[in-house]
Amino acid sequence: MSSVTLSLHVVPPPPPLLLLLLCGLIVAQPQLLPGSCNFELGTCGYTSDSGSWSMNEEGHLITVDSTFLSDEEPAVLVSPVLEQHDWSCLRLVYQITGQGSLHLHLRPDSDNFDHQLWSADTASDSWLIASVDLRNTTAPYQVLLEGRPELGSENSVAIFEIHIVPGYCIECNFEEHHLCGYGNSWNPNVNWYVGGSVATTEPVSNLLDDDTSNNQRGHYMYVDSVYAKHFQEVAKLTSPMTTVPMAGCLSFFYQRDQERGNLFSVFTRDQLGHYEEIWRPEVYSTAGWRLVSVDIKALHPLEVVFEVAFNSARGGYVAVDDISFSPEFCHTDTEPTFDPSIANCDFENSLCLYHQERAESKVWSRVSVKANTYRIGDHTTGAGRFLLANTPFTSRPGYMGRLHGPLLPGNHKYCLRFYYMLNGFGKADNSLVLYIFDENNVAQEKVWSVADTSRAVWTLVEVTYMKPMLSKVVFASICTNFWECGLVAIDDITVNMGDCRVTAGSLPGQCNFEDGVCGYIQDSAGDKADWLRVRGQTPTSYTGPRGDHTTGVGHYMYIEASLMRPGHRARLLTSDLRGSSLPQCLTFYFHMYGSGTGLLSVLLRRGSGRQDTLLWRRRGEQTISWMRAMVDYRCDDRHQIIFEAIRGPSLRSDIAIDDILFKRGPCEDPDDIIAYSGFSEYFNEIEN
Repeated sequence: MSSVTLSLHVVPPPPPLLLLLLCGLIVAQPQLLPGSCNFELGTCGYTSDSGSWSMNEEGHLITVDSTFLSDEEPAVLVSPVLEQHDWSCLRLVYQITGQGSLHLHLRPDSDNFDHQLWSADTASDSWLIASVDLRNTTAPYQVLLEGRPELGSENSVAIFEIHIVPGYCIECNFEEHHLCGYGNSWNPNVNWYVGGSVATTEPVSNLLDDDTSNNQRGHYMYVDSVYAKHFQEVAKLTSPMTTVPMAGCLSFFYQRDQERGNLFSVFTRDQLGHYEEIWRPEVYSTAGWRLVSVDIKALHPLEVVFEVAFNSARGGYVAVDDISFSPEFCHTDTEPTFDPSIANCDFENSLCLYHQERAESKVWSRVSVKANTYRIGDHTTGAGRFLLANTPFTSRPGYMGRLHGPLLPGNHKYCLRFYYMLNGFGKADNSLVLYIFDENNVAQEKVWSVADTSRAVWTLVEVTYMKPMLSKVVFASICTNFWECGLVAIDDITVNMGDCRVTAGSLPGQCNFEDGVCGYIQDSAGDKADWLRVRGQTPTSYTGPRGDHTTGVGHYMYIEASLMRPGHRARLLTSDLRGSSLPQCLTFYFHMYGSGTGLLSVLLRRGSGRQDTLLWRRRGEQTISWMRAMVDYRCDDRHQIIFEAIRGPSLRSDIAIDDILFKRGPCEDPDDIIAYSGFSEYFNEIEN
């Protein structure tokens, strides 16, 4: 995902080098795939799904202006149905004036929801270019462009050109005016320029001709030291940010002349700004274009940066051309992309690949809790299994229990996520500690420990770590005085590649209410109350959750019974869903704790005024835990899903929902849990 300005800053070209300015780059046109449009003769099959996209009177662009919008409803431009089985790159030339945003979505056939691929909200006084990879797929799809100018004067979103070309967005031969979205980090003294020859087949500099198919009239990018004034003057040529995971072979041609010294390196840079060097030349000078191939693994968005630093004005030059990418690694000894999910475990069926240090004195037990109003169940479903230390099955009055995970390869950055919960600890010290061990069971680092006692709620922990050797995570719980120790539980361990701060983004149809209500709508017709978005515990005692399901400290939606009367209802509606001929699966978590809890229902509302259809329902107090619900349904028309809560007879009737997800069905493991209501004499029972 990348946006770069389509204008180059110009300084006098350094003789004897021949520069071709951006406006002069008119060469062979690239192969354009269906879905491309320059809006000169029409909209190329693009239609307006909603809102007011309009063609400029003179053509050449299509725009949506806040002046012609009655509200903040987005304007959606929909492409014709596309069937492109190979990897392709969409390049979008656009401009945002004033306040507004532009979003690019992919609409797969038979999906209820659109997949957001890219967005921008930065205003500019010039045209910008965005480069977005479109993965290979066998299913037909459409591309959607959603313009959202804010209400007010002089706010607009315009699109000048949409080009879809074969290959990867990271590839470039620098023959087009937009330079494939590559950007130049501007430096007053040294910069990357477009080089090449049009009028003559003999370049007037020491640089050779363009490498592309021996095309002496082509172009390349180069940087020269002639204007360098300071030590370590740096020029950076940066690729578009990748938008989908990719791994394979990055190839390019370069030539280099080092008169008095230059440093040439190629880096990757992630969204956090972290650099990693992937290549540097072994020679100071080349007699011609030299091919380089280097393996990269872009599991998360990153840019490729070609960086040259000069020590003086006599530091020579560097040129690059014909950047390409292949999904096959260039070197046979490159390790395949490793899947760290072998370290994932929700403990529903087993310990997975985790084991205890001493089999004869098991401190960690895999347990479940019956649905009740006193003790919280597992995090995965609310009624499943999790790991618990210091259970009634622990034989010793004091203990130290270590739980070892599987070994993972070194030199990779890992993101470890897990949930923990404490009960009854007088002191938090050493109640739960996380170490990184090597393959010889030697502790390399203590990476996390509980800071203080919790509120008896499942709390998310995220830890990023990287070690040069084979390593594993080890969970440790230490209790020296039995009477000061409580219960410590862990559940839902996941390990992914990369930094935890670099998120993959939410899935289409997913909402955890952390950043808002995701377009959900309050039903004002006939409702006596609204769903409220809150975090933490609800104000009324003995009802409502202690925290959200997503992180334990985040947001969720609930009804506040003290603001309603018995029988009053609140409805929360999705935005319009397109419908699909395929089955759909709705997953969400609900919380119904309180002696006066009423009714929670999920309804299907079709268009044309038909009666709402009941899909799922729970009545009365269920348990103190967040419980998972999975609902199969099918609807091939436009429709909405409604979450309806009805207050019960008393104030202790708060009802909450969180972590909603729509996906293609059928549901993998539909719940068939008998609803719990009322008191149980086994409220505190833990099952081994």
